[in-house]
Amino acid sequence: MQLISRDQWGARPPKSAFTYVGSTQGVKIHYEGTHVPSDLASADQHGRCAGRMRDLQASHQANTQEKYICVAYSAVVCPHGAVFEGRGLHHLQGANGPGLNSADYSVCAMVGDSGLTQPTDAQLNGIRDAIEWLRASGGAGDRILGHRDGFPTDCPGGPLYEWVKAGAPRPGAGTGPVAPPPPMGGFPAWPGRYLRNYTSGEDVRAWQQRMAQRGWRIGVDGEFGPASEKVCRAFQAEKGLGQDGVVGPATWSAAWSAPVT
Repeated sequence: MQLISRDQWGARPPKSAFTYVGSTQGVKIHYEGTHVPSDLASADQHGRCAGRMRDLQASHQANTQEKYICVAYSAVVCPHGAVFEGRGLHHLQGANGPGLNSADYSVCAMVGDSGLTQPTDAQLNGIRDAIEWLRASGGAGDRILGHRDGFPTDCPGGPLYEWVKAGAPRPGAGTGPVAPPPPMGGFPAWPGRYLRNYTSGEDVRAWQQRMAQRGWRIGVDGEFGPASEKVCRAFQAEKGLGQDGVVGPATWSAAWSAPVT
């Protein structure tokens, strides 16, 4: 998973404070519902996606009818598979409709009703990444629905809704690792597995090295043991993350993106 934080994509502050949500029943899937340029999906166009996020936020904050305080979605996934943090974890999102916003998180794909209408495989994998992040770190339940489920709308469009109805599977599940999206924001993408006690590898070493660079006293040996778990819990407490001692997408991202305090 490549998680791009609000700071990294240049988000404005919300117009008022987010409302806390402890957990949800699941996640609803959305699309933009407007024209999305087809060439946005080209491999060399990933640099445009952060600007599109800023435009989306500006549009939502200027919407006098809906009165959004920020971009409405919990997360947005670009055609290259990167997950852009929207309102984020444990915050009431605003996209599902009156009376429905507290029931589920929302994930929007950068596809529309013209131009780019078919989600890419990387994008579908990114949506799954976002769902798993919301489950692991945000208390999301198991259900996955389309926006149109329980609300009168065409969202998330035909192709994406067919995927949701099929159970939102990862493309090519079981056929090998998925190529990561292009790097953005100056830090490595989450390795795709949760680092916890008794895991080992170069991904563990990279996280340990980063924590040492931040000033934490930690061995850099590629072995995640009780000492690494202790540092992880302390770091999570410092940054307001769930204190489970496991390096998931949010903790990994924060190691590179959060201010050193």
